[in-house]
Formats: sequence, structure tokens, C-alpha cells
Amino acid sequence: MGEPKQLLPWKNTFLLNHAINTAVLLDNSKTFVVLGANYERITSKIQRDDISIIYNANWELGLGSSIAFGVRSIMTTDHNFDGVLMMLSDQPLIDFNYLEMLSSSFKTGTNQIIASTYESKKLGVPALFDTYYFEELSELNQDKGAKKVFSYHIENVTPFEARLLVSDIDTMEDYKTLYSSNH
Repeated sequence: MGEPKQLLPWKNTFLLNHAINTAVLLDNSKTFVVLGANYERITSKIQRDDISIIYNANWELGLGSSIAFGVRSIMTTDHNFDGVLMMLSDQPLIDFNYLEMLSSSFKTGTNQIIASTYESKKLGVPALFDTYYFEELSELNQDKGAKKVFSYHIENVTPFEARLLVSDIDTMEDYKTLYSSNH
């Protein structure tokens, strides 16, 4: 894209900050931001002290590597978490109401996975995983994110329709189209 997509303008801020501002609204949560490429440039733009920013030096290995790094970081904290909600900065239509719906549907200690569904029932993020999956998530290392965990534990997945909210930004054209239709 020629520049870090996390820093592309969105509403009155930029994509990553928009995602952070949405995530921190959830009650009883702690927000971790996993960054890799362009770490210094991106962190210099984030103006929040109520989040934890962590650097994944192995970011080139893909999304699975970033998930694993983030979950391992969470596992080493002193906090006792019930689960982990994963979201991406390139899905700016995901709003607080959707995240709150996922969170309020989560049943602690039941090995539940809540996943967003879109385009022909494909499972993806935002997704909420019970702590039961932390070890498995911490071992991911490919660019397929948590898809492997979804498929191995499909009987524990609660799907939530997100087709109208999920518009991944993978190209500058994607961004320009989404931006113009939402500003």
C-alpha cells in the first residue's frame, strides 16, 4: 500500500486508533495492541496510556505469529482473564455495539469460541476465545490467523453474522472505496 495501513485516516483519527477507541469501551477489559512492521512510526501516533502496546519481532511470519505473540504476552501478565477478543484495525465498520454483543454472549469457562461470519459462512475476526484455547493460540505461526483453531473446535464455535460490518482493507482501492462510502 506504500504506507502503514494502520495510519490511514478514518473518521477524526486513523484506522488503528479508531479500532483502539472502539475496543477500550468494553467493560472489564484490558486492551493489548500487537504491532510489528513500522512499530516506531505507529506507536508515535498512538496517544493513549490505557493500553498495552507490544512488539512482535516475528511479524513477517504473518497474522498467526502476531496472535501467538499477543496471547503469550497476555498469559504472562498478573491479570486473570476469562478470554481474549481479537480484532483487526483494517475492519473499521466493526463498532462497539457489535463487540458488546459478542462479549455479552460469551459464557466464561465453557470452552466457547465466538466468531464473526461473512462471505459464505467463513469464520473470522472479531472473535472471542475462552482461556481454554490460550495454549493453542500461543502456538500459531502461519499467516492464516486462528482459522485452524476454528476448524479444530467447530463444535464450540458460536457464529455471529458480521457480513455488513466486515470490509477488510487489503489494497488502497479497498480503502478509498470504504472511506468514500463512510465519510
